Amino acid sequence: MNDNDLIGQIDALVAEEHRLHEHSSTGKPLTDDDRQRLEHLEVQLDQCWDLLRQRRARRQAGQDPGDVTVRDETVVERYQQ
Repeated sequence: MNDNDLIGQIDALVAEEHRLHEHSSTGKPLTDDDRQRLEHLEVQLDQCWDLLRQRRARRQAGQDPGDVTVRDETVVERYQQ
């Protein structure tokens, strides 16, 4: 996956996340499935952003950006902002 593909995936995940939030902002509560999907989307987004940052860091260091892997949820969800 290249950076453009990764950015496209991020855009798609953000669009779905926005749809779910818009649904709840109309006064209709999210279903349990919607809440689970939203939580899953947030994890996927964190993983995608982390992967993109890894790729950019390796490129800046003169290393192959393709030598990165998606980090586990337990890693990306513990990052401090």
